[in-house]
Parts: sequence; C-alpha cells; structure tokens
Amino acid sequence: RMAAAPPSYCFVAFPPCSKDGLVVFGKNSARPRDEVQEVVYFAAAAHDPGSKVECTYIEIEQVPKTHAIVLSRPSWLWGAEMGANEHGVCVANEAVVTREPASESEALLGMDLVRLGLERGATAKEALDVIVALLEEHGQGGNYYEDGSSCHTFQSAFLIVDRNEAWILETSGKYWAAEKITEGVKCICNQLSLTTKIDAEHPELRNYVRSQGWWNGDSDFNFSEVFSLADDHLACCSGRESLEKQGGDVSAQAMIDVLRDKDSGVCVDSESFLTTASIVSVLPQDPSFPCVHYFTGTPDPSRSIFKPFIFVDDVKSVPKVQSPSFGNDDPAKKIPRFQEKPDRRHELYKAHEWARSLLENDQDKGQKLMRIMLDLEKQGLEAMEDILTRTEVLDPAEVVDLFYDCVDTELKFFK
Repeated sequence: RMAAAPPSYCFVAFPPCSKDGLVVFGKNSARPRDEVQEVVYFAAAAHDPGSKVECTYIEIEQVPKTHAIVLSRPSWLWGAEMGANEHGVCVANEAVVTREPASESEALLGMDLVRLGLERGATAKEALDVIVALLEEHGQGGNYYEDGSSCHTFQSAFLIVDRNEAWILETSGKYWAAEKITEGVKCICNQLSLTTKIDAEHPELRNYVRSQGWWNGDSDFNFSEVFSLADDHLACCSGRESLEKQGGDVSAQAMIDVLRDKDSGVCVDSESFLTTASIVSVLPQDPSFPCVHYFTGTPDPSRSIFKPFIFVDDVKSVPKVQSPSFGNDDPAKKIPRFQEKPDRRHELYKAHEWARSLLENDQDKGQKLMRIMLDLEKQGLEAMEDILTRTEVLDPAEVVDLFYDCVDTELKFFK
C-alpha cells in the first residue's frame, strides 16, 4: 500500500457563511516534522521571448509576464504549498493518493503547479486553466520530500480561490476534474472529494476510465469513487463543521481558530507530520478593498502567530523569514539529489525553536510569552479589520512595511 499523504487541510468560506461580503481562505500545511517553510515574495516581472523557468526538477517555457506573488513554501523547492498573487487569487494544494500510482520520474510537483498558477492566472479560473494545461504538457511526478533514501510521490488536489469563486481541482496523472464553488463552506484534505458535481474535466477523462475498466458508463460518474483506493473516500473534514457553526460569521479570526484546533485533527502534530506553516487570506468581494494574507512562517499555528501581508508596489522584503540560499551547491539541485540536508532554518524559525523549548520547560514563562504574542496578533487583525471597513482608499505607504514590521516585532519579543 502506498505511503499515506500528509494530512493537510484547506478551507474556503463564502457568504452567506462568511462575514460582510468577504471570502475567507485558509490552509494548514502538514509536512515532514523537521522541514522548514519560508515566506517569500516575488515582484511581477516581464520575461524575454524564449526564456525558460527552472522549476523544482524540470525546466519549462516561461511566459511573457508573471504576476507578483507571495508564497509559503518548503525552502528546498521552487514551488509552494500555498500562496496568493496581486490579483487576489489564492492557491493551495494537497497531496493525494489515487488508484493510479504517482510517477517517480521527475516532472512538475503539485507544489510547482501552485506557484505557476499564481504567477500566470489573474482569476481562479485562469489559474485552473494554467495548471491543467501544464499537467497535460509536462505531467506531475518526482519526490515530494527532501529525502535521499526513498522517493515519496503523490497525485495532487488544489483549492483555487478568488474574490468571486473557488475551484476544487483534483488530478490523477494528467487526468482531472473540477468543481466550482460560489457559496457556503468547503474543505479539502488529503483524500479525493469530488463526486458527481463536476463543472469542468479533462476531455478524455471518461474514455480513459472506461478503458481502464474503472467505470462502466451506466452509473453516474463519481470522480472519487472511480479514482480512490477502495477505502479512501470518507467524509473528510472535521474543520468544516466548526466553520459552519459560526453561522454566517466566518472571519479571519474564525479561520485561525479552526487551523489551531488540535482536537479536530486539523492542526496536525503526529509522529511523522507537523503543520509546518499556515495561511489565512481575506478577499473582499468588493474590488476597491485590498486582500489581506496572513502567514505564520513557523510550525504549529497553536504556537505561532498570523502576520498580515498586503500587495503594494515596492513591498519590503523580509529576510528573517527566508531560508539561506545554497545556489547550485544545494543538494536538492545536484544529481543524485538529497545526499545531504543543509540547515535551512531562518531567523524566525530558530527563535520559535527557542520559544518551544521555553513553553515545554517553563510553563509560566511560556504561557506569558504566548499571551504577549497573541496580543500582537490581535492588534494586527484589528488594524486589518479597520482597513477593510474604511471608506477612504488605502495609502500604499501605510502597508509597505506591514509584514516586515510584524515579523520584526515578533522577533523582539523572543529576544
């Protein structure tokens, strides 16, 4: 039996479940416990005709223009677990296991497709079209983990969201199906969830599964039933109920609370896996308001704080949540790959390791520190709430250092 996929959770809430015309998106990224995630920003860019882009394992054709993006990513790879672009598109992926073994040969990772969708798509639907076209052309495959001793491969599912709609895209090899969502609460996790409501699909999908003998063409076509391993398509999400209980009031804070919940299993902390980073994004349906994206940049959201980022020109870069770069000497770039593991911890990650040991060894001090941190987070949430309810237009100068200042203040508390 194939290795279990890491149990990440992604959520989206639309009105009437979410607050005041806001779309709220969130993800906990469950990954190997010791893996470091960094938060990185890339400005919009123009590229010369014929230029190429080096993804995690393969090189592909670049496009003439890429959008500005902010990503939370395992720091050894090119793509991302989750992120957003300047047009208010958010994408997160899930590793899934289907009845079709995922390819070990190096191609695009699901995480590369997250970044490519964000760089090239100005709406959720555009990002979806980008991802499926690249799947068709290059396929998906290669090691999901920085592990020289064995190759862990998965198929991919994606939650793709903008101010107006969301798409759940589930894939197996180059085949795919997608469902469009415009209201209510949706959760995706590391199992297939699409059933018979399919709003877009690979043109050859049904012929392919018939030729494999997985569907006879008589019954309703149910994507998860056809593609899941026998016992896999169970009800996925415990977090969904907590969001639905909010009764029309899902806000950034409500999403953060769900992501912090260890009892529900949404906040993963197990022998093999840990929630190594989290994101929450608030996308106002009124385009005159900015989108706000909150990142932890550190493991375990129940011990981390969510710090806001808003896209503006010349946004200040934040080296303290960026891992060291090893250039071409990186063992992830040399063949055979991953022969050693360099120290990829960034400054904020190291500060959190210290705080974690404090929490474990001196409960009073630890809890006091956590209270101070949560207070800092609350100030950030309130300031953003203010920006999203004002009538006057946001002055970019007000938020150009926003994420930088929040990280900086957080680090000062640890000193």
